[in-house]
Amino acid sequence: MTETTVPANLRDWAVAWPQYTPLDATPPELKPQALAREVPSWTEAAATPDSVTDWAQRQKDALVPFRLDHRGWPLHPQGRTGKCGRNLGKWGENAAADPIVIGGSGPDRQILLITRDDICQEAIPGGMVDPGEAAPAALVRELHEETGVDLSTHQPLILGQDLVDDWRQTDQAWVVSTSALYVLPATVTATAADDALNATWYPAGSMAALETAITDAGRTLYPAHRPLIARALSRLSQ
Repeated sequence: MTETTVPANLRDWAVAWPQYTPLDATPPELKPQALAREVPSWTEAAATPDSVTDWAQRQKDALVPFRLDHRGWPLHPQGRTGKCGRNLGKWGENAAADPIVIGGSGPDRQILLITRDDICQEAIPGGMVDPGEAAPAALVRELHEETGVDLSTHQPLILGQDLVDDWRQTDQAWVVSTSALYVLPATVTATAADDALNATWYPAGSMAALETAITDAGRTLYPAHRPLIARALSRLSQ
């Protein structure tokens, strides 16, 4: 079975589509029988949204508003995705933190990216916000875990809180990222760790220069992070 293609005119939940049959993207370890035996440390135990008891609180805390369907199940804020189930830690919104680190200035500036071990693409060294953790703390923690760079004494510029086109998203679970910009006088030593295969400084005088450098290195920029990086570089060019 392949992922259902969602035409633009049918993505909105308000548009009826009786034939819609999304692909179940739930991995084996998050299936009900597997969760009954063992709950992975990175995920909640609820096998379906029916088992979640705090939807009102989750909706109140959401960075991007969302609603529930007639079953009481969460609906992706941007509409149908072509996938159902869950391949993320929580049903509904999953908060992430993405620190965009720039070294240098002007046309000579560089950006710190990692090679993700799940999709082997170049990405911002970020990750999920832990339960009870604030986004600013998650920005510092994720950066340090994945690159060894400690910016705990730096004050970042929060750029936004955005839905990102994460490859794991479904109709019932999605990612909202808090992205922040850190600007350093020059690049610093970065060493890949945790779920990063590599940590690399790339030329970032412009978005075109960055994408050319990544392509020349035989790598690919993670599409979900492109808008976040483009916004950061645009901000620096103002």
